[in-house]
Amino acid sequence: MVAHMKTTIDIADPLLRDAKHVAAQEGITLRELVEDGLRRAIAGRQQTRPFKLRDASVRGNGLQPGIEEGNWEQIRDLIYERHGA
Repeated sequence: MVAHMKTTIDIADPLLRDAKHVAAQEGITLRELVEDGLRRAIAGRQQTRPFKLRDASVRGNGLQPGIEEGNWEQIRDLIYERHGA
């Protein structure tokens, strides 16, 4: 058996009119319509997948000949050699 709790909520008049109209068209109670909407809203929020960063790795040929791996000063100098720095 499902327990029910009575509560009061404020709903904008135009939205309530539309909800009552939809419920009447579908032959269900306003309560059923509201509960269905809440279930869908909650389920939609629970199904959001966590953000996953795409793999943006690139395949390269390593460093150019003559570049010493880990020598950041040499790499920086090569980057800026044509820029007047």
